[in-house]
Amino acid sequence: MATVSKTAQGESASAGSRATQLALTALLGLFVIGFVGFSHAEVVHNAGHDYRHSMAFPCH
Repeated sequence: MATVSKTAQGESASAGSRATQLALTALLGLFVIGFVGFSHAEVVHNAGHDYRHSMAFPCH
C-alpha cells in the first residue's frame, strides 16, 4: 500500500510540473510574439519582417 501512495504522489507532482512548464512556455511564446510583432526597433522588425508578412501578421 505504501508503494501505491508514493506512486500516486509522484504522478501528481509530475502532472503539476508539466502544467507549470506548459504555462511558462506559453507565457514565453506570448512575450516573444508580442515583442517581435509590435517592436519598433528596426533590427527586430527586419529580423521577422518576411515571416510576419507570410503569416499575414500586420506590421505596418
